Amino acid sequence: MKALKVMATINEEGQLTLDHPLTTDKNSRVEVIVLIPDDEAPDQISQAEVLADFRQAWQEAMTGQTIPLSQLWEGFEDG
Repeated sequence: MKALKVMATINEEGQLTLDHPLTTDKNSRVEVIVLIPDDEAPDQISQAEVLADFRQAWQEAMTGQTIPLSQLWEGFEDG
């Protein structure tokens, strides 16, 4: 498995729009890890913090410490 780091925007419907197209195999399934800054503006987060967060998320993903996507939306459907 290889990792690609890309920036994206989340729209009002909760869908991701990538800033640039991916240059990889088309019609492939992918695993997505989304890193969302807390209350800080994105330019206030250091590259080291982003890298540390990504490494932790990557380690969790590679060791199976993941949550099914269906569980992520539990509780939001009623709000």
